[in-house]
Amino acid sequence: MPKDLDERWYYNVDTRQVEKGPAKRGWLDNRLGPYDTREEAERGLEELHRRNEEMDEEDRRWEEG
Repeated sequence: MPKDLDERWYYNVDTRQVEKGPAKRGWLDNRLGPYDTREEAERGLEELHRRNEEMDEEDRRWEEG
């Protein structure tokens, strides 16, 4: 069962910090997540880069036919 959003974690790409809970109203939300644990959020940017590399490789294979 998913956790309440107030109990989930996010990685803020601007501050490079892990934050708990939803963004405050009115703020530009430059965060990755939500994640269930602080540890998952700490790896958020790393995981984003890994996924982007995978997608880039898929694009190259598709373009090559």
